Amino acid sequence: MKYVVGCIADKRGREAISLALALSKSLAAPTHAELELVHIIRGAAPEDAGSHSERVYQQFLRQSAQKWMDRARALVPSSMTARTHIRFAGSMAEGLLEAVSAFKADLVVVGAASHGPFRRFTVGSVANALLHSSPVPVALAPSGYLPPREITRITCALGTRTGADSVLEVAVDSAAIRHVPLRLISLVALDGDSSHADAGQWARAHAATTLERAIEGVRARTIVTADVAQGKSTEAAIDSLDWDESEIVMIGSSRLAERSRIFLGSTANKMLRALPVPMVVVPRFHVPVPAAARQGHI
Repeated sequence: MKYVVGCIADKRGREAISLALALSKSLAAPTHAELELVHIIRGAAPEDAGSHSERVYQQFLRQSAQKWMDRARALVPSSMTARTHIRFAGSMAEGLLEAVSAFKADLVVVGAASHGPFRRFTVGSVANALLHSSPVPVALAPSGYLPPREITRITCALGTRTGADSVLEVAVDSAAIRHVPLRLISLVALDGDSSHADAGQWARAHAATTLERAIEGVRARTIVTADVAQGKSTEAAIDSLDWDESEIVMIGSSRLAERSRIFLGSTANKMLRALPVPMVVVPRFHVPVPAAARQGHI
């Protein structure tokens, strides 16, 4: 497993590293993910710059970034594999996606926008770009996130739209490999397209059916429960549920997403702004890791 971690020289970079550490350390021992700590500088590399002054300036930025990346590497325990990279690109999102491809990463991890409220999300331009184009799952650390001792639960938010099976499979494997409980949340009652008169009853039936499938997938490797998100708004429904500060939430992409790409739908957008815990967004029709090589997708 490889994680590309977006390292900005501020608290967002530290929060992204914290989430990457939490996700990696929670894998069944002795397995840890390899962390590719990536800092992106906008523009051309010094050796490719067009003028002398531009070359000098880009080299100065690279030297300054190296100091931050040395501090970032020090945040990772010596027992874990982590490498630092300073790359140049037209934008941070573009650079991170290029790094995902270059390192054949399984996940990209970034922090929320710096002005977000404590333990909540405000999606900045970088996260927003990744959430509409990434070919691999994107993990988002909320503002103020600190790494827990361990991940204590994985919650999977599910609707009935095409692509939900991919999210469920990723969540089942991720919970099982970590030996943590899996909670399934039915979003059917929040689906504005629902034509059912009793959306709540339909949602409960959906939760029960999904629970049966998840239990079969887990095969007694962990505990699975199901709940229904209900409320006058998505935000109210999320607030009505109990949240463990050491858990993570997984959700799928909108039906508008291209195959194997992320596109954050309206419900997920609203959830994101109400959640107090990290969210992992899974691409539509995400192709699972082959069973022989599977060590948890996330």
